[in-house]
Amino acid sequence: MAKMIHSMIRVLDEARSVEFYERAFGLSVADRVDFETFTLIYMSNAETGFELELTVNKGRTAPYDLGNAYGHLAVSVEEVAVERERLSKLGLKPGELVELNRDGKLFGLFFFISDPDGYKIEVLQRHGRFL
Repeated sequence: MAKMIHSMIRVLDEARSVEFYERAFGLSVADRVDFETFTLIYMSNAETGFELELTVNKGRTAPYDLGNAYGHLAVSVEEVAVERERLSKLGLKPGELVELNRDGKLFGLFFFISDPDGYKIEVLQRHGRFL
């Protein structure tokens, strides 16, 4: 059986992206592997074994076109409203809190935030299937 281990995104500025993911989600650099034309930075935290791989292509100066196929990454937190307030105080500009109901019951409570390269991250309250 396959085990999901990481998801990769391309970023322009290593320091800017590492700082964002550290401040926003408590991720830290688990490994950094430098190659001639690119660098891979693996970020994780104690909450999960799943990692975010940041790929920095050396010499790239233009922002990446995220196109219309990319959806989002998702993280879950204990108290989504508290987390939204914390991110706001850091100046990271989280979106509005959204409550999604189905059949009269809460399905999801969440907001979105964008990283420095424009990737969307959904921040969900730990509830139901989003534990």
